[in-house]
Amino acid sequence: MLRKVAGLAALGAGACLFLLRSDRGGSIAAAINEDVQAVRDRDPAATSTFEILTSYSGLHALWMHRVAHRMYLAGVPVLPRWLSQFNRALTQIEIHPGAQIGKGLFIDHGSGVVIGETAEIGENVTLYQGVTLGGTGKETGKRHPTVGDNVVIGAGAKVLGSIRVGDDAKIGAGSVVVQDIPRRSTVVGNPGRPVMVDGTRVGIPDIDYRHLPDPVAEAIRCLVTRIVEIEQELDEVHPDRSERRKQAVAEAEQALYELLGFEAGAGI
Repeated sequence: MLRKVAGLAALGAGACLFLLRSDRGGSIAAAINEDVQAVRDRDPAATSTFEILTSYSGLHALWMHRVAHRMYLAGVPVLPRWLSQFNRALTQIEIHPGAQIGKGLFIDHGSGVVIGETAEIGENVTLYQGVTLGGTGKETGKRHPTVGDNVVIGAGAKVLGSIRVGDDAKIGAGSVVVQDIPRRSTVVGNPGRPVMVDGTRVGIPDIDYRHLPDPVAEAIRCLVTRIVEIEQELDEVHPDRSERRKQAVAEAEQALYELLGFEAGAGI
């Protein structure tokens, strides 16, 4: 608790200094209002402005990053990284001072989020806990993702390399994305695969984890369908074994249903 209070005090002091040295105080206040509104729009647990300002570590991390980013652009040595590391210790969110972040970013819960140096994030993006926007090795130059507008990235997802995530895309929890993602698509799995493309965005961006498509279950379903076709062909060749084969198929289907919930794609 004392660390939190000390961190908020340091944040307030840094913000005041930033405002004093900036001629854009009005625009900064407007940006803070936009940040608060983003939380209100996307988190039903947010009950008041006071609670949002004092209790959301994602907001605190974002504000400290803006100060560090301004120093980074001004060429201030070392200090931006120190502020970034202090930000990490306080909020458990690590944002490199060089990362470019647009308006309306909402980091929900936030613990374990990592955003790399050359990452670029568009407007109205939502990141859940454990998300990584990272690199894939020791390459130089642009090596982190570019995330478009209105993107939602689920808990624990890893988006790696100099790739682009298109506008209005959704990335399911736990996905590992290493290739470009089309706009208006939903991506799940490891490696991440688009399972819906050019979908229609309705209302506040969100991920309904109960109804995400399961590409592994679909692949197994296709294999089972093909096996059934082959068995039917064998029945024509050996009609005397047809009844025994049908019984074996029925028993296998019942076992799959009971053990894996295959019809719902669960447990695979």
